[in-house]
Amino acid sequence: MLQQAIDLLAEADELSTLLRPLPDADYERVTAFKHYTINDVLRHLHQGDYMGELAIEGREAFETWYRGRQQRRAAGVSTRDDARLQFGHLAGRALHDAWRAKLDVLADKLGRMDQNARLPWAGPDMGVRMFTTARQMEVWAHGQEIFDVLGRERQPTDRLKNIAVIGVRTFGWTFANRGLPVPETPPYVRLTAPSGAVWEWNPPSDRNAVLGNALEFCQVVTQVRNIADTHLRVIGETAQRWMAMAQCFAGPPETPPPPGLRRRADVA
Repeated sequence: MLQQAIDLLAEADELSTLLRPLPDADYERVTAFKHYTINDVLRHLHQGDYMGELAIEGREAFETWYRGRQQRRAAGVSTRDDARLQFGHLAGRALHDAWRAKLDVLADKLGRMDQNARLPWAGPDMGVRMFTTARQMEVWAHGQEIFDVLGRERQPTDRLKNIAVIGVRTFGWTFANRGLPVPETPPYVRLTAPSGAVWEWNPPSDRNAVLGNALEFCQVVTQVRNIADTHLRVIGETAQRWMAMAQCFAGPPETPPPPGLRRRADVA
């Protein structure tokens, strides 16, 4: 089975371990992510997995559904409310169980696909490996607001490397998605993994670089933390511009959270 699919399931297991003991009332707690409740976060993830199955089914199935979503968005329906329209009948533990059942099926399908296959998505088409990593990234990133609102500390693992990879690879996307010229030379990225390993991308440079903790880098590129709330060393204009607006996920440009907004609650 594809390693990224195994990592996706492990990411979901970690979030499920946090969620399963909660009473249904706690799923209505409001997170620091756009005022989403925990229910909203899970509906968003559930809808993403539903879209993933459509992408596997074929381009026509995916694009037919996605055109409808774009029409709803043009009519003023937010991403949160679109997921509510589709899955608003589910909440609490019932929602959790439906999300996990769908994700488990999706991960199994992705894990057994031809790795040379490409799948349609909201942004550019993606290969199976990167598509699966993108689903892991979504679970990890949106899981963060749930850990935060519950006041729980999450222990990082080297599964973060998948997310760091997609973060580095979307350097150009961050600029192009905003209609900005893509800088010619991407920054050197050197990160320390939770295990202590060192991960590096792009030629070494002392003038254009992002250096530091892999967890913090992943938090910035997924926009769950502002760069000002980390200890990353960001050297050079290109690296500074990237980290100020880094976005490793598909969709229209999103603004990173203001400094200090996204943080762990003091009390569970």
